Amino acid sequence: MKATGIVRRIDDLGRVVIPKEIRRTMRIREGDPLEIYTSREGEVIFKKYSQLGGVDSFATELCEALSRTSGVICAISDRDAIIAVAGGNKRELLGRAVSPQLETLMEQRSAYQYAGQSTAIPVTDISDALTAAIMVPILSEGDVLGAVVLIAEEGQPTGEPELKTAQTLATFLGKHMEN
Repeated sequence: MKATGIVRRIDDLGRVVIPKEIRRTMRIREGDPLEIYTSREGEVIFKKYSQLGGVDSFATELCEALSRTSGVICAISDRDAIIAVAGGNKRELLGRAVSPQLETLMEQRSAYQYAGQSTAIPVTDISDALTAAIMVPILSEGDVLGAVVLIAEEGQPTGEPELKTAQTLATFLGKHMEN
């Protein structure tokens, strides 16, 4: 654990303000759920809660099926990081933070397909080498939980079948999270 040197008081309603710098650094947005942990040493720890966090192995199996049928790399992310990968480059993707561009696309709540005219959108914030060919947000009860991302090798086309398959997978995961 890293000390920030920032001290905040709890108000009469039990609230504490998380400073803007920490929220920006940790990508905590208004309305984001936080899990609260306590330790025996008297520590109170806030951790970002990922609704897709509990479906990692299930998401990996879905990615593997999609990757095998489409021949492209499939990744599933929550709003902050890649949680499942199949088809290659696991080391470069799994657990990495999503790029700000991809996060912005998710927030727009509509499917994206790279057409080749504009700049390609990197999948992670670390590397520009892997870019999104298709991105479909995972929506559950109106909230963005994450995205299904197909990553094609340069020059490898993705078409309507891949887009429809990614949309089906995103819709399925969204409905699964509602139950």
